[in-house]
Amino acid sequence: MSDSNANTPAESLSESAAPKRRKVWRYVFGVIVFLFVAIQFIPYGHNHTNPPPTASVTWDSKATENLVRAACYDCHSNETVWPWYSSVAPVSWLVQHDVDDGRKELNFSEGNLHEVDEAAEMIQSGEMPPWFYRPMHSGAKLSDSDKEALIKGFAATFDSATSHEEHEDE
Repeated sequence: MSDSNANTPAESLSESAAPKRRKVWRYVFGVIVFLFVAIQFIPYGHNHTNPPPTASVTWDSKATENLVRAACYDCHSNETVWPWYSSVAPVSWLVQHDVDDGRKELNFSEGNLHEVDEAAEMIQSGEMPPWFYRPMHSGAKLSDSDKEALIKGFAATFDSATSHEEHEDE
């Protein structure tokens, strides 16, 4: 009498391996969850204080100010708006790093404006605001006309300050 329900050796091996694979995947998932929870206790990226502004910019127009605040201020001022995900590692580490670097390079709240010309070039080329920042910040999605207005606004706002400094040096 032949048993039509009998499994071949390959089928038997496959069926016995399935519970082992599930166990391995559960273990891997558990390790990932544990690591995710553990990295939340690393202190970097959780200091969301904004230092008080020590300088202010008198913008050439309200339109320029609105564009700069929407597209640049989160990283280039002491008026950062910290979204909820900036408290969740490892994203918090990236956000903190970007804000620290942005403030170091160009900070509208501290008069650290020596890189305004470079910022204008980076806006024109599309490097600023960074591509990874734009999806979560609608105000940072600059059209070509926004870029042009922002660059002209930078020139109108800072050229007079630059030419004034040059005349003082003479």
